[in-house]
Amino acid sequence: MKYFLGYDIGSSSVKASLLEAETGRTVVSATSPSSEMAMIAPQSGWAEQSPDKWWQEVKNATAILRGILVSEGKQSFDKNDVGAIGISYQMHGLVLVDKNQNALRPSIIWCDSRAVQIGEKAFQNIGEAFCLENYLNSPANFTASKLRWVIENEPHIFEKTDKMMLPGDFIAMKMSGEIRTTVSGLSEGIFWNFKKRGIAQTLLKNYGITEGVIPERVETFGNQGFMSEKAAEELGLKAGTPITYRAGDQPNNAFSLNVLNPGEVAATAGTSGVVYGISDRNDYDEKSRVNTFVHVNDTEAAHRNGVLLCINGTGILNSWLRRMTGGMDYAAMNAEASKIAPNTEGVVFLPFGNGAERVLENRQLGAQLLNVNFNRHGVGHLFRAAQEGIVFALNYGFEVMKNVGVEAKTVRAGQANMFLSPIFREAFANTTGTTVELYNTDGATGAARGAGVGVGYYKSFDEAFVGLEKVEVIEPTTALQAVYTEGYQHWLRALEKAMSV
Repeated sequence: MKYFLGYDIGSSSVKASLLEAETGRTVVSATSPSSEMAMIAPQSGWAEQSPDKWWQEVKNATAILRGILVSEGKQSFDKNDVGAIGISYQMHGLVLVDKNQNALRPSIIWCDSRAVQIGEKAFQNIGEAFCLENYLNSPANFTASKLRWVIENEPHIFEKTDKMMLPGDFIAMKMSGEIRTTVSGLSEGIFWNFKKRGIAQTLLKNYGITEGVIPERVETFGNQGFMSEKAAEELGLKAGTPITYRAGDQPNNAFSLNVLNPGEVAATAGTSGVVYGISDRNDYDEKSRVNTFVHVNDTEAAHRNGVLLCINGTGILNSWLRRMTGGMDYAAMNAEASKIAPNTEGVVFLPFGNGAERVLENRQLGAQLLNVNFNRHGVGHLFRAAQEGIVFALNYGFEVMKNVGVEAKTVRAGQANMFLSPIFREAFANTTGTTVELYNTDGATGAARGAGVGVGYYKSFDEAFVGLEKVEVIEPTTALQAVYTEGYQHWLRALEKAMSV
């Protein structure tokens, strides 16, 4: 085995990375499309994407990967040299297919808010204490609640449904022709009972979901299917190549950073922003503002859960500002923001414009820009206030995480997305009071490493992280912590006022 191939199925794009097995170094990466994939929003608060579009971008990214190698004067990889494939994917999405494995409707994706009330009703009907003790979460707006929405509002679709899947399950199905899922995946959809370590039967009964619609379970690391002849032809890969790893994007991000043990914390700041800490206890937040899922390395002998804080409005706010101000690149936006002192002369951005926010108890607050003075403030103030507002929102959730036993002095992140911004890094370290360590990895690379573990090439997790390098460390300073604490308190007062309306 010379290489492992990893795919990261995001809501903005699909990324593919080719990892050299022996050195653990990324040979080449490719992203498709070049501009962000569109989200379909038939109504306010809804967000959908075509699963077949994801598959097309998997094919495009694979072709681009080969093209980059050729353009660099290197021979494109031999399909026989790819030892295994790993898949990372956007969490909480709902994909429905018929008996012929055709998608029956667009996927209802992670930031869609239509099922909030359904989840809240189930929380009350089943019992808050029961849900929290068994599922460690409210059903909220997760995949099971989205499936119930389809049952109630599109019964003609549900009648044709053979299986429900998460986005990564769909891509694995397109590769192998087999429909399977993982325990970690089931937990992210609130289909999993942590106490009984089995399917969430009580929730299924409440929602009128038969267990037969749930795919067969496989291990996160291990044989999950083999590349079919049809898929191999479409991707230019070898038929029979094993798929040996799949995980949601946030558990996978943590894995890619070697965050596997209690007390370790990972962060990411793509379209959404996430802080994800590892625990060995079945703890929960009583208001379900942060959520607990089964982590990738959970076993009967050593339980591992991931406590996840998500802020939906993160990179999507930055990209929205980019579009609204004429499409300047992110480096130019950062340059403008850097001209402005921390706390932006009182300008406040509440970044909650991408659906219901769990950390706000599923409120759809909407993004808010406050305290702008037309005679004093310019685009630099907006750019900086947006980045600081995102960090302050993450810190707000960080405080909630402490209540369920997740507290860290160090946070690991990939050198990607908003962590590429010096302003964002400085604000994050000094607002949270943590040391930020940046590594040369991303979701697709993590998926490729996972494939190496799943196929047995790497005999241990330690062995799998050969080639993972710390590239930068950002330490908080006493002076800047005081500045950002003041800014956070100012932002917090604005949030509390907005939530009281």
